[in-house]
Amino acid sequence: GDLIDGYLSISAHQLNETMRVLTVITAVFVPLSFLAGLYGMNFDYIPELKVENGYFYLLAIMLSLSTGLVYWFKRKRWL
Repeated sequence: GDLIDGYLSISAHQLNETMRVLTVITAVFVPLSFLAGLYGMNFDYIPELKVENGYFYLLAIMLSLSTGLVYWFKRKRWL
């Protein structure tokens, strides 16, 4: 009985580790997917489209957002 309980405990702990990593990956990529989907739509009027380097500004925002989230998760020791 104790061996089975120990095995189930270790198995549950490994599953929790895997789910935590998948949650972090999801938390990083959902905002990026939202921004990509928003700017991938065909609108006539998006103010940022008239900016000369708007594309590069969006890439910089996306890069800083993902870097910030990865840094925050590493600081909280989730990665």
